[in-house]
Amino acid sequence: MSLFRKKDLSVMLAQAEDGGKGLKRTLGAGNLVALGVGAIIGAGLFVRTAAAAGQAAGPAVTLSFIIAAIGCAFAGLCYAEFAAMIPISGSAYAYSYVTMGETVAWIIGWALIMEYALGAATVSIAWSEYLNKLLGGGIPYEWSHSPFESVTDTAGVIHHGIMNAPSLVILLLLTLLLIKGTQESAIVNAIIVFVKVAIVIIFIVLGWQFIKPENHTPYFIPANQPPLLDASGKIVADYSGVFKHGWGGVLGGAAIVFFAFIGFDAVSTAAQEAKNPKRDMPIGILGSLVVCTILYILFGHVLTGVANWKDFVDPLKGREASVAYAISNYMTGYGWLATAVTVAILAGFSSVILVMLMGQSRVFFSMANDGLLPKVFSDLHPKYRTPYKSNWILFIFVGAFAAFVPGSVAGDLTSFGTLFAFVLVSAGIWILRVKSPEMERPFKTPLVPLVPILGAVICLAMIFALDAQTLKVAFGWMILGLVVYFVYSRKHSKLN
Repeated sequence: MSLFRKKDLSVMLAQAEDGGKGLKRTLGAGNLVALGVGAIIGAGLFVRTAAAAGQAAGPAVTLSFIIAAIGCAFAGLCYAEFAAMIPISGSAYAYSYVTMGETVAWIIGWALIMEYALGAATVSIAWSEYLNKLLGGGIPYEWSHSPFESVTDTAGVIHHGIMNAPSLVILLLLTLLLIKGTQESAIVNAIIVFVKVAIVIIFIVLGWQFIKPENHTPYFIPANQPPLLDASGKIVADYSGVFKHGWGGVLGGAAIVFFAFIGFDAVSTAAQEAKNPKRDMPIGILGSLVVCTILYILFGHVLTGVANWKDFVDPLKGREASVAYAISNYMTGYGWLATAVTVAILAGFSSVILVMLMGQSRVFFSMANDGLLPKVFSDLHPKYRTPYKSNWILFIFVGAFAAFVPGSVAGDLTSFGTLFAFVLVSAGIWILRVKSPEMERPFKTPLVPLVPILGAVICLAMIFALDAQTLKVAFGWMILGLVVYFVYSRKHSKLN
């Protein structure tokens, strides 16, 4: 049997039209844009912006956003063509199955676990940080951080994390909402998105008057920047690496903030639940990407202008809850805004987790329908028509990561999974154009093969800009995935 046996496109389209046994088509173009914005604006904006500025790019994090957005735009155009042409849940996994065969499809499906499941874990960790900020630090460090994290307070006492309990609570609540139904989840998400975007715009408008030009000088982190230390003298940031200063730091920052853009591709996982996918999927994918890119650039400019980028390295200053920190310490008279931002961020993070969990369950749904995963992942609730068993399994898996793994580790692995998916989707468009030029394409990616090639190259560059430890863990995860495929999935595939 060939390692690259492909699923017939006509079979896939028949599955997409199977309304009696499949998922309900309840989402319009507005719902899809809101889902995209709901997934995109969250931890990436409110947490990763400060992380990228403090670790690699400095004030030039705005340029990091532009580079990441360009890579996303190329990939987004490719996603839009696939989603309109093959309106079935499964996203990059489903597209790869048609164009590059089962082995590649499995690899990308396995990588998507890093994007959606770990993405949900990362954002739930950020949710916990902001809840603690809202409560004035009322949650003990030990019960809001992983066992692999520690902090030294001003008295010199070292606190070690035990587990991140608040992240488990939000994951449970959103799992229950997803089981209830897609339309209900979309309505809750739309309300949250409106509040979240409004608060982002308010911060940009009010924060603009507090920008200090000296915080943007120098714009790039200089090559001779000495390491930054915490209160105990421990090095918390080192800028000697090629991707830690100057233009290299901008690219390194792009790899970090790339996490901020995942979400528009999650829209494609809902293709089987869209009312008119041929028209609405491109609108949802590209519309949400455009809206968020504009907000990101403005937000990054204001945040690094209000507070110095070095503040975002110190764990006792602005490394956690960076936006609320900047407002509280540098925007005199706007203490109420810090509280409002924190509440809005908590709600916003909730919508991101919601879409990520939904996206992952839909990928599992498709993989189980193809026999590559056990049937339990495709079992639908008899009343709500949602993959409820998959949702519960996801809660256990994601909850374990959220409770016991640091957010920075999960976040970088999420970026790897996303970038890897983007590379294969970009390649898939070119392959399908060559092999099946006669297929109906309601939306066509422009300038093929230039756009797919640029999308793949930029995303590959950002993969290599990730730190070595992240790449090692990701490689180990992919090896584990191949073992699972050859031991279980290949034998149970319906293509047999």
